[in-house]
Amino acid sequence: MHLLVVDDEETLRSVVSQVLSADGFTVAEAASGEEALEAFRASSHQLVITDIRMGGMSGIELLTEIKRHNPDTQVVIMTSHASLDSALVALRAGAYDYLVKPFESLDLISAVAGRAAEKARLVTRNRELLEQLKRANEELQEANAALKEMAVRDGLTSLYNHRYFQEALAVEIARSKRYQKPCCLIFIDVDNFKIYNDTNGHPEGDLLLKTLADIMISHVRSSDLAARYGGEEFVLLLPETCKDAALMIAEGLRSKVADQPFAGRESQPSGRVTISLGVACFPLDGMEAPALLAYADQLLYKAKHGGKNMVVGGEI
Repeated sequence: MHLLVVDDEETLRSVVSQVLSADGFTVAEAASGEEALEAFRASSHQLVITDIRMGGMSGIELLTEIKRHNPDTQVVIMTSHASLDSALVALRAGAYDYLVKPFESLDLISAVAGRAAEKARLVTRNRELLEQLKRANEELQEANAALKEMAVRDGLTSLYNHRYFQEALAVEIARSKRYQKPCCLIFIDVDNFKIYNDTNGHPEGDLLLKTLADIMISHVRSSDLAARYGGEEFVLLLPETCKDAALMIAEGLRSKVADQPFAGRESQPSGRVTISLGVACFPLDGMEAPALLAYADQLLYKAKHGGKNMVVGGEI
């Protein structure tokens, strides 16, 4: 442990340093409070033993500056019988202990320094444990957040999953009712996906679904919610959106997908990958989440059996 001995009397300073060096401390010396403070700022010591009365900066002033710089440093004050009151002031200011000069025994120096060193080690260890606990807690929070996010995300596309979408839809319908705002659903299905999978293989099929998910995320607003409903079916939830706006969003998405140069698109009946979309809106097409979902699903069915690669949003 690094220790700093501060006293303007060279003989006393030398005696204390020799005793503590023999005890195994790495000892540095300073002949004044100012010199000690400069040395301390350059290399923070874990333990400082300082005289209380010195020319210039006093031991109390040095103690105050040391504690301001590093509250964990343990400071032992050396004082005479005539200035014990000052030693009590030092203790109240944060000193660990004090030594009375002249020393009754050099062993007393070792004993006080040893206790102060142990206190310094305990304080350092305690701080390290607190830091470890803080880091562990932060890592746990990050892990919990990651697990929570994984629980609501689809493993393949990273879009929200079916369960989360159902919860979000119920919340959005309730909010739309309360504030009398419209909201819309866009049901999406990949046309002839089985043919694509059978021809190009499932890895390419998975890649197609991932790319579709990326297109959806880039096409919708940050306030919208994109989810994988199941298999090759997707759904978009558009808060505070009227049907005309939702139809425009759906048509833009349909066009964007049709123009995407997917690998293996030549195998599709139309020579390209396309999607069919059904658009249903609250409150026009349903006042409750199940009714709105059912209506959007029927509109999607109409699009699929009406020629595919189209948007349907009218009456069934």
